[in-house]
Parts: sequence; C-alpha cells; structure tokens
Amino acid sequence: MSDGPPERDTSAPRTSSEFARIDVIRRLLTEGSPLAAQVLLGIGDDAAALAPVDEPLVWTVDCAVDGVHFRHDLMSFEDAGYRATMAAASDLAAMGARPLGLLASLILPRGLSDADLEALVRGQRAACDTIGAPLIGGNLARGRELSITTTALGATPRPLRRDGARPGDELALAGPVGLAAAGLRLAQQGGPVHAEALAAFRRPLARIEAGLSAREGAHAGIDISDGLASDLGHLIRASGIRAELDAAALLTDSLREAATLVGADPLDLALHGGEDYALLVAGPSVGALPGFTRIGRCMAGTPGTPEILLASADGRATAVTGRGFDHFT
Repeated sequence: MSDGPPERDTSAPRTSSEFARIDVIRRLLTEGSPLAAQVLLGIGDDAAALAPVDEPLVWTVDCAVDGVHFRHDLMSFEDAGYRATMAAASDLAAMGARPLGLLASLILPRGLSDADLEALVRGQRAACDTIGAPLIGGNLARGRELSITTTALGATPRPLRRDGARPGDELALAGPVGLAAAGLRLAQQGGPVHAEALAAFRRPLARIEAGLSAREGAHAGIDISDGLASDLGHLIRASGIRAELDAAALLTDSLREAATLVGADPLDLALHGGEDYALLVAGPSVGALPGFTRIGRCMAGTPGTPEILLASADGRATAVTGRGFDHFT
C-alpha cells in the first residue's frame, strides 16, 4: 500500500436518467412518511388524487430560481429545497389554511449531480414533515438554471384575506422580521456567524399554526416575503386604510446583534428586509393571539396623508415608504 495522498477522483458527478431520478425522489419523499388521510394517490402516476374536503380550497404557487431567489453558493441544496417549499406553504399560513399537499416542478441544469438532487429533495421532505403535509407529485425537466416551482393546496372554512382590515384594528406579527436579510448579508460577507440570522435566511418557517389561530379573530392577513413595509402596503391598500407601526416593537436583541455584525440599521432591516415569512394580521386584540406580538394599529384612510407611519418612543411619527423586493424594477 502507498503512503502517499489518495488520487483525486476526476470523474464527472453522477447524473442518472430521468426515470431513475423520479424513483429516487419518490423514495426520499414517501419512505417512512405516512401520506395525509386525504391523499388517495401520491407520487407514481400521471397525477395525484385527493379525497374531497368540505371546506373552501386554497391554492398557491411559488417559484424559486437560482440566482434570483437564492444562490446555491450561499446555501446548501438541502436548504434551497427546504426554503422553496416553506415559501409556498407560507401563503397557506397567510390565508389561515391547513395544508393538504404540495406539488413540485424541478428544472435541473445539466451539471446538477444525483447527490445534489437528493440533497434538494431531502430539504423538501424536511419542510413537508415540519408543516405536516406531503409532497404528492410534480414534474422533472432540464433547463439552464435550477428552478423549484412549488404548488401548495390547503383548506380553510374562512380564508383570511387582505382586504378586511378596519380602522381601530391592531396589527400583530408572528415571527421575526429583518433577521433573514441580516442572514443573507452575513452569508455574502462570509465573516462573523449569527446562527439565528443565518437560520432565518436559510431555513425560514411557514407560520401554519399561527395562521390557523388567527383566522377566527383576525380581519385580514398577509405573509412577509417582500418586506414588512411593502407587504403591509398591500394589506392597507386592499382594505382602504392607513397604518401606524411601533418602531420599538419591531426591534429585538437578536436583530440588533445581527444588524451590528453586518453594519446595517436594524429598523431598516425590519421594515424592508424581506423573506422572513412572518405572518402579519389585523384585527381586534390580535396581539394577544398565541405567538403574535402587537406592532401597530390601523387607522382610517385619509387622502393626501402617508399610508404608513412609524411611531418612535419620543412620540414622533415619520412616513415609511413601501420599498421592497420587486422582480422587475
């Protein structure tokens, strides 16, 4: 035996055929995971089949494209699969819906190996296990960049809409805002580590339970994907009202610590960071709901006045612009 260094494996990463990969995906998503009671037929046929439910159905679709929504040099393929699945499920949380099942369409670049694909699917499976709903089918194709399109199906007796907020309602949040943006900057810089911020960026959580608890008492809801100010703007314009936010309620010790590490204003991260997938609701006493924190109030809409005000501890109120992520500007 030689005592020298082992020879490098210069062979190309293994890439199996389409049908072999489908078999791997089916195994990773179904082994050891009981399908939900309403799933009559899952992965393995031309389409999935669900048993009928006696509630309104809620459908949503979300696309995650490498280089646009994520960068695989800043997160693992497992993180990418998990994150894409949670982003779609977060829309169900915003509607107060319980998840029934998910579909995923994967566009895979030629160089993506079997090991990379398996890691991505393990991330999808982890997200599905967390929210308690199976991934029941999808599609596989080749393309120039990695793309994960996830369709999520849920059900709720009363969909929580954006247009129901009323003057006098409280505004409340479930989940942090600003930490995901700080985590992205930390990943880009490759410097100090802040575990909570990096987890918020790479492993966000769809607030399903919070959405279910909010649908009885809340008048309106939305999840925070493009930034708190931007998404709050969608809610108040749909409802025809204005809003005032409490600056102190948006800041946590963890956010301040992470903001210091990246040299950012923590309040700016909280208002405009995006991709936290926190849940924002409006309604009477919603700040008292389990897992929620009161962050402001709704006011009557007045022409010519700012849509969103930010109230500081000294009593001053300043206008907030709704800038956030926009695909086309």
